[in-house]
Amino acid sequence: MWLPIPPDEIDGLPEGPRYHFWDGADTYPADPGDCDVYVVPYMKPAEVCLRPLPRMRSVRVVQTLSAGVDHVRPALKDLPPGVRLCNARGVHEASTAELALTLILASLRGVPGFVRAQDRGEWQGGFRPALADRSVLIVGYGSIGAAIEDRLAPFELARVARVARSARTTERGPVHPLTELPSLLPDADVVVLSTPLTDSTRHLVDAGFLARMKDGALLVNVARGPVVDTKALLTEVESGRLTAALDVTDPEPLPADHPLWRAPGVLITPHVGGPTSAFLPRAERLLRDQLRRFVNQEELGNVILVTGTEDV
Repeated sequence: MWLPIPPDEIDGLPEGPRYHFWDGADTYPADPGDCDVYVVPYMKPAEVCLRPLPRMRSVRVVQTLSAGVDHVRPALKDLPPGVRLCNARGVHEASTAELALTLILASLRGVPGFVRAQDRGEWQGGFRPALADRSVLIVGYGSIGAAIEDRLAPFELARVARVARSARTTERGPVHPLTELPSLLPDADVVVLSTPLTDSTRHLVDAGFLARMKDGALLVNVARGPVVDTKALLTEVESGRLTAALDVTDPEPLPADHPLWRAPGVLITPHVGGPTSAFLPRAERLLRDQLRRFVNQEELGNVILVTGTEDV
C-alpha cells in the first residue's frame, strides 16, 4: 500500500499490509507492480500522480485525498477491470465551506479594497452590501454544498436554492436538477459553485449562464476552474455587471499576465479550499477507515467508479 503520509505518523493503521511512503518523489519506494492500494499524493501535479499508475497492474483501489477525481481519470483506461476509484468525501467539507463563506463575505463587504486602502494609509468608509437578506444559489449540492449551506444558515438569508445533477428532497428543502438552472439564476444574488468537474459540468458556467445572472450578482467558484468559461466570465466582470470570487481558475496556476488578475470586482485565492489544519486529521481518519475496510474485505466508502463498468 502506497501512502502520501508517512505510515508511522498515522495511528491505528490495520496490521498486516506492507506500507510504503510515496509523495511524488522521483524514485519509487517499491515495485509499482506489487501495489494493491494507491493513495494519490495530495496537491501534486497530475503528471506526478499518474506516473506510477501504468505500472500498477495489481492495483485494486485508487484513493484520492481530494474531493475531485478529474486529475486521475485519464489513467483509468489503462488499469485492469475492477479497480475502485474513491474520493475524499468527508475530508474537505469544513475547510472548503469556510473558504466559500470567507470569499462571499470578503467580496460583498469590500475587504480587498480595504486592504489596499490600508497599504496606502487611507480611511475609506461607506455602505457595502450585506449577506443578510440575500438570495444564494448553490450549484453542486453534494457534501461540500451541504456544508456551505450549514455555514450560511446563521446569516439571515432571504433564500437558499440548491442544484445538483438530479432532483431530491433534503431536510432543508428541495434540491433542483441542473435543468432548472435557467429559471433559478435570475433570482440569485450569490451563485456558489461546488460541483465536481465532469463532462457535463465543464464550462457549465458559459456566456448563457452568466447572462441569466442578475446585475450585480456575485459568482463564487470553489469547485474546479474549468467549470467556468474564463473568457465569458472576463467579459462580464470587465463590464462591471458581475463580480467574482475564485479559489480555482482556468488555467491554473493563473499566469502572472492573465487579465483575470486585474479584472475589476474579482477576488482570487490560489486553490486553498482544502489545504488547512483541518486536512490532516480528516485525511488520516479516512485512510484508517478505508484501509481497515480493505483488509477486512468490507465494502469501501466513497467509491466513485469501478474500472471496466459504468460509473457508480
